[in-house]
Amino acid sequence: MSLPPVKTRERLSEVRYEIRGELARRARELEAQGRRLIKLNIGNPGAFGFRAPEHLQRAIADRISDTDPYTHQQGLPQAREAIAAFHKQRGTPNASPERVFVGNGVSELIDLSLRALLNPGDEVLLPSPDYPLWSAATILNDGRPVYYRCLPENGFLPDPDEIASLVSSRTRAIVLINPNNPTGAAYPRELLEKIVAIAQRHKLLLMCDEIYDSILYDDAQFTPIAPIAGDLPCLSFGGLSKVHRACGWRVGWAVLSGDPVASGNLHHAMDLLGALRLCANVPGQFAIEAALHGEDTIAPLCAPGGRLYEARRAVTESVAASRHLQLVSPAGALYAFPAVTGAAAQGFDDHRFALELLETQDVLVVPGSSFNVPYRNHFRVTLLPQPDDLREVFRRIESLLDQYAQRESDAQVAVA
Repeated sequence: MSLPPVKTRERLSEVRYEIRGELARRARELEAQGRRLIKLNIGNPGAFGFRAPEHLQRAIADRISDTDPYTHQQGLPQAREAIAAFHKQRGTPNASPERVFVGNGVSELIDLSLRALLNPGDEVLLPSPDYPLWSAATILNDGRPVYYRCLPENGFLPDPDEIASLVSSRTRAIVLINPNNPTGAAYPRELLEKIVAIAQRHKLLLMCDEIYDSILYDDAQFTPIAPIAGDLPCLSFGGLSKVHRACGWRVGWAVLSGDPVASGNLHHAMDLLGALRLCANVPGQFAIEAALHGEDTIAPLCAPGGRLYEARRAVTESVAASRHLQLVSPAGALYAFPAVTGAAAQGFDDHRFALELLETQDVLVVPGSSFNVPYRNHFRVTLLPQPDDLREVFRRIESLLDQYAQRESDAQVAVA
């Protein structure tokens, strides 16, 4: 007798995460066949030869004998003190170790904080495009994502008036990703002030994903939102994975700022949920103080001549030379989000393009629609490969798009 399939949660059908989804599975199949792929789907520095800084590695090694026991559910006291001190230097109000939560990466803390916040049917205002974990965590915690547009013609910056128009009686929070993944947009202070004013008017929680805060190019500036928010409850997320190239250590943090009384219930809820999972990875927490108060190792990589800067240059120059692509040059973070335009864009489907690029050109990218946008003519690449590898990637992309444009031209001739 055959057994019936095990039923799974129905809301999973609403969740998409193509960064590690169907295309990534197909890539593994091709690699098993001996194909050599250039994989640009994940912002994973260690996979491209980057290493966590040596002083962070030493900080863990020197304390490895102290890493066996569980620690406090909010994190090691000295780690939380270092995070609080870092945020005080930024002007974060009421930043204290008691209001810092250390998690297994920012991903865990996003899920934990939304679980602490949402009741069924509550709404969260999210950017479109967003990092899709934000949408997934909202849905899986019984909330409803409501998207405000960050349009390419506006430099992928949101319109505060649109954000204000989307607030309803069920809205609980406004999420910002700054600098943005996937677009690389960095939000100016004036824009952040307008968004804070909306949150203050409607008594909404601000949740700002700032994991790329020090990855900036040219004259781009990062402005943290918590000092602007003042007494308004705000969660600021950061971690070791991107700026410090230590993804596998799974170390992230969230700082709850603003009026302690107004945010007291949220603090207790997050503390309870943190206790239920006992604690975050302990060894990596010993690197936090060295990361936040030690040598700056990311700025040289983002300056002219630095590897990330030159990778970004390779992408922007390749797109500028393309007959089929446009790009809002990323001001920060580790990604570019090009658009396909012109004849090649006629009837274009980003997922079909990504699959064909993988199958015929051995390049793995992420379809733009995976980031919860309504249009289907964008794709995301990471800036982590060597610059010459990225130039080769865009040569292959151009070759495929040439075929698309030629097919469109042939179709137009046939119709005529």
